Amino acid sequence: MEELAKKRLSKVLASAGVSSRRACEQLIFDGRVTVNGEVTLLPQTLVSLKEDKILVDGKPIEQEEKKVYFILNKPKGYVCTNKRITKRMRLVVDLFSDEDKRLFTVGRLDKDTEGLILVTNDGHFAQKLIHPSHNIQKEYVAKTNHEITPPFLKKISQGAMVEGVFVKPTKVEKVRKNTVKVTVMEGKKHEVRLLLDRAGLEVLHLKRVRIGQFTLGALPVGEYRALSQAEIKGVLNL
Repeated sequence: MEELAKKRLSKVLASAGVSSRRACEQLIFDGRVTVNGEVTLLPQTLVSLKEDKILVDGKPIEQEEKKVYFILNKPKGYVCTNKRITKRMRLVVDLFSDEDKRLFTVGRLDKDTEGLILVTNDGHFAQKLIHPSHNIQKEYVAKTNHEITPPFLKKISQGAMVEGVFVKPTKVEKVRKNTVKVTVMEGKKHEVRLLLDRAGLEVLHLKRVRIGQFTLGALPVGEYRALSQAEIKGVLNL
């Protein structure tokens, strides 16, 4: 019966708030996780928090944390990772110093992009939100170095190669003279910047304003708020 209570190592790590399930699997593949003193490279290894001593980068995983969920308006200059490479590196999780949970971002925004990002310690929630099968839209507003004319809108709408995959926005619309709103689904690295670059536009400022049902609203840059129960259920029921 005790064996039945055990769970996959990757699921246990995600439930303990280490990171999303996919990111936890990568931690395991990278040899950064030990179980009872032995490096474990298989995410499907069955473990129990009660019976096994599990360490990530030498730090113990002791219990499943209470799940928390936040929307953040990320400032420019902050990085969506939990691994600090240099002392001067500013991490998104640094903005949550008042929270006593092990938090991580759901997906990423590059260092120079502002805007909406979700932060949590629930790996299951994160996986639901980022899984490609759910086709969740992401909306960006970009200020560029040119007036947004119909030829530019057409060129952006035609799509471009990003990370070896051809992607097309689901919607492109002019907001102001030199500002355009681009809606995508793929979530490739630097996707919107590359779409605009291929169209001949230089991005002067880029901000994500929506992910699926979530919008920034009037949330100030650098501030965050907790999700409502309805917002959380909306993702978990996907």
